Amino acid sequence: MYERKITPNLNCGLDLIGEVLYGKWKIRLLWFIEQGHKRPSELQRKIPDASRRVLNIQLKELEDHELVMKKIYPVVPPKVEYSLTDFGKSLIPVISALGRWGDQHEDRLRRVILKRIPR
Repeated sequence: MYERKITPNLNCGLDLIGEVLYGKWKIRLLWFIEQGHKRPSELQRKIPDASRRVLNIQLKELEDHELVMKKIYPVVPPKVEYSLTDFGKSLIPVISALGRWGDQHEDRLRRVILKRIPR
């Protein structure tokens, strides 16, 4: 498992939230779990660009940060489901607000993002 060599800077709320949500797929994972997609295979279908390994790592980090909980059912083959903790549910309005901001500025954001991609 990856072990951090540099201690994170945790001086303010923005540092803390960045530390917890840093990762390309974490916000989407939280959103999709809240929407009812709880099985790893469902999450993989919702985020096909992410590898299963990366999703598993980010789900584990969300679990370590107490935003999601993992339930393993004692069946064969094993069944796993993720759900948001109350702490994780408290992030959903924030994620929703970020999504609305992105929607409101979609054209501008696309323009500035695509401008940076070499053609």
